Amino acid sequence: MANVQNMKVNPPVNRYQEALPKIGIRPVIDGRRKGIRESLEDQTMNMARATAEFLSKNLRHSNGQPVECVIAETTIGGVKEAAQVAEQFRREGVGVSISVTPCWCYGSETMDMDPLMPKAVWGFNGTERPGAVYLAAVLAAHTQKGLPAFGIYGRDVQDAGDTSMPEDVQRKLLQFAKAGLAVATMRNKSYLAMGGTSMGIAGSMVNHDFFESYLGMRVEEIDMSEFQRRLQLGIYDHEEFERALAWTRENCKEGPDNNREPKSREEKDKDWETVVKMTLIARDLMIGNPKLAEMGYVEESMGRNALASGFQGQRQWTDFMPNGDFMEAILNSSFDWNGIREAFIVATENDSLNGAAMIFGHLLTNTAQIFADVRTYWSPEAVKRVTGKELTGLAANGIIHLINSGACTLDATGEQEADGKPAMKPYWDITPEEVGRCLDATSWRPANTDYFRGGGYSSDFLSKGGMPLTMMRINMVKGLGPVLQIAEGYSVHMDLDMHDKLDLRTDPTWPTTWFAPIITGSGPFKDVYSVMNNWGANHGAVSYGHIGAELITLASMLRIPVAMHNVSEDRIFRPSSWGAFGAMDPQGADYRACEAYGPLYGKK
Repeated sequence: MANVQNMKVNPPVNRYQEALPKIGIRPVIDGRRKGIRESLEDQTMNMARATAEFLSKNLRHSNGQPVECVIAETTIGGVKEAAQVAEQFRREGVGVSISVTPCWCYGSETMDMDPLMPKAVWGFNGTERPGAVYLAAVLAAHTQKGLPAFGIYGRDVQDAGDTSMPEDVQRKLLQFAKAGLAVATMRNKSYLAMGGTSMGIAGSMVNHDFFESYLGMRVEEIDMSEFQRRLQLGIYDHEEFERALAWTRENCKEGPDNNREPKSREEKDKDWETVVKMTLIARDLMIGNPKLAEMGYVEESMGRNALASGFQGQRQWTDFMPNGDFMEAILNSSFDWNGIREAFIVATENDSLNGAAMIFGHLLTNTAQIFADVRTYWSPEAVKRVTGKELTGLAANGIIHLINSGACTLDATGEQEADGKPAMKPYWDITPEEVGRCLDATSWRPANTDYFRGGGYSSDFLSKGGMPLTMMRINMVKGLGPVLQIAEGYSVHMDLDMHDKLDLRTDPTWPTTWFAPIITGSGPFKDVYSVMNNWGANHGAVSYGHIGAELITLASMLRIPVAMHNVSEDRIFRPSSWGAFGAMDPQGADYRACEAYGPLYGKK
């Protein structure tokens, strides 16, 4: 049993150089004095305060810190006050803006004109004062000026004195705010490519223009020889290494060795030491480590301000060195020898496009992300032929085998719980007992040396069924740019006899999640086979929860069209101008709008 009784939940830490983005609330008002503006000041400011209180209460950054809202120092009745508030927001680090009003205001004189700021407008739906009329007018101005904005308009009319926030308004505020904060958080961070292209995988041909123009991130690149240098010269925290190795030996159980010529015990122990050191080195490369400066390695101590990274591994590294599976799995998990903490994002085989999708999922949910091969579609008929048993329940229409070489987050075991059901939770909600169960459910199998000649260790577990999951993937299309794919579904329970018969046909040393996408009966979601057949690459990023709607909102902010999804129409929330590109054809409108506006941070 894992020894985690004394494991602590780490306090929130901002790992990066930029301050955490804030949400700016802009109370917009009718500027006419001598009676009209004065009568609206309290109602307008109260609407702003209620919005700020609601968002601060319900949102946290991925590191656990509460999201801070900045309310404008003045209501905005004209261009001077709009400029004053813009300067206030710049000074206070606002990255997302929400304008609120219960009344008519002067549209283009009061609007947020920052082209990089995700923006929404909530116009109170009341008949005493025409907030909804202002909403329509200012959204028209945004559309005409090429500054997309999200319109929030409650379905039901409220009385002027009603201070409640309707459920549909709450949902749209949260959906917009989560996506907007993700946009603001990515800005100026790095993707760190540790190595180059892995085995000809297109996603590991890191596209600088994509990260710069669409995400506002930079790409940092190092050669994998930097790992060798730090290993040979001892450029890591030696005290932490001893502590990490002891924790690993106590809590990471070694599984059976299936290799024809197993390594000796001495060689395996040496591999354990190497993979633990690799974990420390990769983390230090991403975010730095002041301990290295104390050792005389000031440059190395600074890190790369990396929100995400990828490790090439195969094959130049893994043909002679232990693989990166332990390193990636532990960093991608919400815990290690230092306690329970925010998961990192490390893409296997340096698949940067999957890494970008993992960023999306992490920032929208605050949870660890699954990196998986989208390996095999199993039809009900094929499963019956191979196992002699029938798929039932969520799996009745067929399943997709999500499996990777052992670099998957241990959170994916499903050994955490929410409302008594398997879950993957933000780190601050995870208990030491749940960490222990995740570790106990995982064995570390000596790596298959047919694949990994240098050895190493691969995590092996079977995810619990019943977790709501969203699989996503960014693909690059020549002449078009990036597109996003989304498939909501569930992890599927399978008895061990059925699992073993299917799993042994691939590699028994790797972790598995059986995934059943939700089928709509049409297009790429006609059936499970169609989902697999339409998936654009060999990898997928998988997040806990059904977050397809939030992903669609985020993609529209970044101007990335969505190629396929199974999200119901009533959950989709895009900028109001998208309808002008074809309200009767939402998917085509999405492509046309993204083409017209171009990437958020630059032209194609």
